Amino acid sequence: MASCLVLLAAAVVLGVRAVGREPTVTLLANWTGSDERNLRQAVIEPFERKYHVHVDYQGSSAESQVLGADVEAGTPPDVVVLTGPGELADYAGQKQLRPLDGLIPREDFGASWATPLADGHVYWFPLKADLKSIVWYPAGMSEAERRGARDDPAQWCVGMGSGATSGWPGTDWIEDILLQQHGPRVYQSWAGGRLSWRSPQVRRAWTTWGRLMGAGKSPSLLRRTLQTGYAEASAPVTATPRGCTLEHQASFIRTQSTAWNQVDGRYAPSSGLIPGSTADDSWEVSGDLVALLHATPQAEQLIRYLSSPTAQRAWATAESAFSVDTRAQPTSTGPTWHHTLATTLLSPSATHCFDASDAMPPTIRDAFAESAIDYLAHPGHLDSLLTTLDTLRQAPGQTWLPSVCDRVS
Repeated sequence: MASCLVLLAAAVVLGVRAVGREPTVTLLANWTGSDERNLRQAVIEPFERKYHVHVDYQGSSAESQVLGADVEAGTPPDVVVLTGPGELADYAGQKQLRPLDGLIPREDFGASWATPLADGHVYWFPLKADLKSIVWYPAGMSEAERRGARDDPAQWCVGMGSGATSGWPGTDWIEDILLQQHGPRVYQSWAGGRLSWRSPQVRRAWTTWGRLMGAGKSPSLLRRTLQTGYAEASAPVTATPRGCTLEHQASFIRTQSTAWNQVDGRYAPSSGLIPGSTADDSWEVSGDLVALLHATPQAEQLIRYLSSPTAQRAWATAESAFSVDTRAQPTSTGPTWHHTLATTLLSPSATHCFDASDAMPPTIRDAFAESAIDYLAHPGHLDSLLTTLDTLRQAPGQTWLPSVCDRVS
C-alpha cells in the first residue's frame, strides 16, 4: 500500500506539472552571443508573454549541419531560420517544410523574398534583410580617391574566413560583379541553373574579381585574405597608415565590425567601382528566412508573429538591421547610412536579386565557396573549377528557384 501511495503521489505531481506547463515551440537559428540576447529580449520574450507559449531556442553557427542531423534523426525543430532559400527549397522538395499559405501576409514581402516554388506555395519569408551591392570606405575619402584605390588589390579589405562556410565573401563578389556587368536577366538565369558556369558572362565576373584581388600575385596579400575572418577584414582601416580602405561587404558588417565605427564608415553602390558595370539600380540582397517544419498551433502562432510588423520592427531595431515588410517602414531617425540602406531595400523602383549562391542547391553553393578560395591562390585553375561547377549544375534531382529577382528587365 505504501508503494502504491508513493506512485500515486508521483503521478499527481507529474500531472500537475503537465497541466501547468505552457505549450512549447522549438526554434533553430544561427544567432548566438549578443545576437541571441537581442532576439530573446526583442522578439521571443514579448511573444511568450503575449501568447503564453514557451520558445525552446537553439542557436548555432553550424545550423545547416544541425538541421540536417535533426532531420535525418527524425527530430527537426518546429521552426527554423536559414540564410539559404536554395537549402530551404531542397527541404521543401523532400516534403520537410509546410506551406505558409494563409499564415503570412505574402503581399507585404517582395517576390525575391517570399518566393513561390513550382507547386505555387510559399515556404519562407524574411525576418531580417541586408543589402550586398555596396562598398564601405572611411568618411572623408573622396570619389576620386576611391576610384584610385579600386585598382590596388592591397586597398581592398578582404577576409575569406567563416568557419565551415569560408569562401562566401568571394562568392558575394563574383555574384555582384555578374549582376552589375550583365544585369538581372543574366543573373537570374545563372542563379536558376539555366546559364553555364563556362559562359562568357560568368567567366568575365571571375576574372574581373581576380584582377581586383590581385589573384595569384602577392603571397603576403593572399595569406592575409585567406587567414582573416570576414568580421576582422576591415581592422587595417584603423591603422596608421591605413592597411586597406575599401570593403565590399553586406550592410550587416556595419554593426559587426568595430573598425567602421571608429572611422565613421560610409558606403557607395558597388556599381560605381565594378569595372564594366552597366546595370541600372540593381542590388544583390540577402536575408534570414523563416520556415515551418511542424504545423502545430503554437508553431503557426510563432510564424504569424514573426511575419507581423511588430516583430519585424522590433528585431530590426534591436539589431540595427532591416526589414523588407512594407508595413514596417523605416524611421528617419538614426544614422544617415542606415536610413538610406533601409530605403533602398524597400524601393519599388530598384531591382533586388537574392544572393545567388544562397539560392543555389547546397552542393553547388558549397563548391562555389571552395572554388573562390582555390581561385585566389591558383587563378590558372579557373577552367577546371568552372567545369566542375557546371557538371554539378547539370546533375539530376536538384531543386532550383524559379526566380531570385523581383523584376527582370
